[in-house]
Amino acid sequence: MTELLIKNAVIMTMNEQDDIIEGDVRIREDRIAEIGEHLEPSAGSRVIDAGGKVMLPGFVQTHIHLCQTMFRGRADDLALIDWLRKRIWPMEAAHNEDSVYYSALLGIGELIRSGTTTILDMETVHHTDAAFQAILESGIRAFSGKVMMDHGTEVPPALQEKTDESLSESVRLLEKWHGKGNGKIRYAFCPRFVVSCTEELLVGVRDLAEQYGVKVHTHASENETEIRIVEAERGMRNVVYLDHIGLARPNLILAHSIWLNDEEKRIIKERGVKVTHCPGSNLKLASGVAQVPELLEIGVTVGIGADGAPCNNNLDMFQEMRLTAYIQKVKHGPTVMNARQVLRLATMGGAEVLGMEREIGSIEAGKLADIQLLDLEDFHVYPSYDADWYSRVVYAATRGDVDTVIIGGDIVMQNRIMRTIDKPRVLKEADRSLKDLLARL
Repeated sequence: MTELLIKNAVIMTMNEQDDIIEGDVRIREDRIAEIGEHLEPSAGSRVIDAGGKVMLPGFVQTHIHLCQTMFRGRADDLALIDWLRKRIWPMEAAHNEDSVYYSALLGIGELIRSGTTTILDMETVHHTDAAFQAILESGIRAFSGKVMMDHGTEVPPALQEKTDESLSESVRLLEKWHGKGNGKIRYAFCPRFVVSCTEELLVGVRDLAEQYGVKVHTHASENETEIRIVEAERGMRNVVYLDHIGLARPNLILAHSIWLNDEEKRIIKERGVKVTHCPGSNLKLASGVAQVPELLEIGVTVGIGADGAPCNNNLDMFQEMRLTAYIQKVKHGPTVMNARQVLRLATMGGAEVLGMEREIGSIEAGKLADIQLLDLEDFHVYPSYDADWYSRVVYAATRGDVDTVIIGGDIVMQNRIMRTIDKPRVLKEADRSLKDLLARL
C-alpha cells in the first residue's frame, strides 16, 4: 500500500466547520487516511515537509473548454454570438485529433499549475477520444463529453451533426471512457445550448443521462441575443423551455445563467438544477453579471469556472475567485461575497455541483486526496502576522504561489515542476499543431 505523509502544513480544511489547523495529513492510496499533529511515517512511506506552506483542497472548476485552449488570443473583443460564429466554430471545425490532444494538454497543464484538480469540461463535436487520452495521461479529475450540435445557423459543415449520430457517438464515448483512470474520468452529456440543439436531441440527452446516471452540461441564458433566438424558435425562455421538455433535473448543470427572471430562478431552485459562474468570461464577452448572491440566497448550488481560454484568456481560479467577489460588491456593497464564501464556492461549491461533495472539495479523512500546497512566503501575501487566511488566499495569492498539486494521491506537480505533463514538448507541439490548424481554416 502506497503512503504519502505531508507534514507541518497550515491546513485550510474547508470542512463544515471551516477548521484551520497546523499539522499533518496522511494519504494512503488515493484517499486521505488521517489528519493530525506529529504523525509518524510508516515504513516505506514518502514524506513531504510542507513547513511554511498552506494546504488547500484542489480547486473544482465547473465549466471549462479544453478544446479551445489553443485558440487563446484569437477571438478577442467580440460579443458571444459573433465570437462563436466568426471565430470559435470555424476553428473548432478545423480541429483534428492532434490539435484536440495538444489543446487539452495545454489547458490541463495550466489548470494543474494553478491548483485545479477537478474540472467539468465540454469538448468539440469530433475527436473527443483525443481529449480523453490527454485527460487520462495528465491525471486530472474530469467530467467531460463531446459537444452536441444538430441545429443552428452559420454553423460550419464539419460541426453539423445528425441527431441520431450525435447521440450514438456520445454513448460510444461514455461506454469507452466513463470510469477510466481509476475513476477520475466521468462522462457528461454536453448539448452546446438550445440554439444549437433540436428538441429531439435534448429529449434524447434527457433520457440517456437518466439511463446511464450521468450529468448533463450545457450553456443557458449567457447572452440576451441568445435568449431572443430561443424565444423566437421555442416560444419561451431558456430555462422555462428546458423545464418544459423535462431536462431541468438535479443532474443538469447550467453554465453562466446570467439573464434569469424570477420564474427561471424558481425552476432552478425547485428542480435542483446546478449553476456554474464564469465571471471572467462574462465580463470579457460583455455578457453581463450573474445574480450569484440572489441564487445563493434561495439555496441554488453554484460553482465557479474559467470557461475557455479564448474568452478569458486564462484558466486561473485565483482570478475567477477575485472577480466573483469584486463584481458583486459593486452592485450589492462591500460585505457581499466575502473571501470565505468565495473560497467555498471554488472548492466545496464545485464538488456539490458535480455531486461529489462526499468525495472531494475539503480535506477530511476518507475523502479523495485532491490537495494543493501554496507557498505564501512572498512580498504580495505579507504581512502574515495574525493573518486572515481566507483573505490571503482569495484576495492576495496568485497561481504562481501553487507549489505542489496532488490528485487522488498522485503527485502531478511538485516544487512547481510538472510530473505528468512534459511542458517543453507540449508548448512546442501546441504551436506546431495550431499552425497546422490555421492552415486548414
